[in-house]
Amino acid sequence: MSQIRGLGKVLIANRGEIAVRIARTLSRLDIASALVAHAEDAASPAARAVDEVHPIEGPTPVAAHLDGDQTIAIAKRIGADAIHPGYGFLSENADFAERVASAGLRFVGPSATSMRRLGDKIASRRFVAKLGVPLTPSATEAEAPKTFPARAAKIGFPLLIKASAGGGGKGMQIVRDAGALPQAIELARSAARRYFDDDRIYAERYVESPRHIEVQILADNHGQVFHLGERDCSIQRRFQKLIEETPAPGLAPELRQSICDRAVQIARAADYHNAGTVEFVLAPNGEFFFLEMNTRLQVEHPVTEMVTGVDLVEQQLRVAAGEKLALRQEDLRPNGAAIECRLCAEDPDRDFNPATGEILVFEPPGGPGVRLDAGIAAGQRITTAFDPLLAKLIVHGSDRGEAIARAIRALEETVILGCATNGSFLARVLAHPDFQAGRVETGFLPAHAAALASRPLEEDERRVVLAAAALSNRDFLERMKAVPALHAAMGAWRN
Repeated sequence: MSQIRGLGKVLIANRGEIAVRIARTLSRLDIASALVAHAEDAASPAARAVDEVHPIEGPTPVAAHLDGDQTIAIAKRIGADAIHPGYGFLSENADFAERVASAGLRFVGPSATSMRRLGDKIASRRFVAKLGVPLTPSATEAEAPKTFPARAAKIGFPLLIKASAGGGGKGMQIVRDAGALPQAIELARSAARRYFDDDRIYAERYVESPRHIEVQILADNHGQVFHLGERDCSIQRRFQKLIEETPAPGLAPELRQSICDRAVQIARAADYHNAGTVEFVLAPNGEFFFLEMNTRLQVEHPVTEMVTGVDLVEQQLRVAAGEKLALRQEDLRPNGAAIECRLCAEDPDRDFNPATGEILVFEPPGGPGVRLDAGIAAGQRITTAFDPLLAKLIVHGSDRGEAIARAIRALEETVILGCATNGSFLARVLAHPDFQAGRVETGFLPAHAAALASRPLEEDERRVVLAAAALSNRDFLERMKAVPALHAAMGAWRN
């Protein structure tokens, strides 16, 4: 019997590692799990992790996952009580959340009202400004499109041009002089239209050498709002996070408390319910500015789980069911340090271009304090149909030094053959002296590009790698072990 009243079956409207991760919590809570899956994912680990799989169709796999009406129809047909959107796809679509509620289902996330108030970047900035939360100077194109370039330039350079409906850094443009502004505006607007079907953009002052600090929020429908500490997400490539950790290294206790208090203030004022993340930019001089709020579960939520012992998906489900959470702010005391590394199908030596191929061998790491949230298995084909994230390596240690050491060891133990990944690159980042000293900022990777580049293999090393690759290839092994036709024709005859 389900351990959460009113939730007998939950439909997971997602795929990959996050679908597997949600399914595990549902299983532990004795809640039946169902998954919508495109044909490309029919035999994926996510499909094997749930009780039921229901096909979705579309012109592309991504389009199928973005078809909210199809997902809702399936949920009603199978008798689901709720839909968990994970992250990405429909997770921050306020119209979808509204349609889910209108269909008599529970949406495992905030209300459509809160999502519109905080999920839209322009709307959230206006809302937060009224609360007195620090913001970087900004200008919005929609207010007066013809004067937008002039108003943006008046803020002063460097500038950041961003999509209002955006997320994950997609389409953002850094502008350092007036001559580059017109092209940056057009590129940002075009990307916003392509990625989010919403071409509204705005400009804000770009903080040089910033750190990216975010605060995990949890709130129920009974007036309780908590923070579960902060995370540092400064290690990024092209505004995409690669390594996240908690606690953020080197933050003075007063600054940490101030940032977390502001996050709680924003969530409380917005009447926010469920899990969410308030993001800030931290300048080198200690000033911090509101960046945005992600009205969903974050990719990096496991590091918070590792130091607090709180299952955030379980808490999401309890809030969606209308429960009053048993947590108290004074009881949420982080223990030790945790680091997450995003293992992606991409080639760091080729400007992080996406990689494809069949997973020939997949061997996860082990040991104390090591967790791997994966959506892949041996024999699975990796294509460009979806985001390149394959798995997330999360480690916990008594302190940051131990967490770093465990993360490096676990990355070295993780074996993924058949598709290029960024695993070795992530290990080099963790081993870099500046990272180990906590000297991180969003420009870390380009600043240390030469030191982080892979070195060419020596001839002996190359032979070992080629031999290992050959011996892990199924076709090669079958041919190697095959009996020649002439000998096979002799049957069991012996001389």
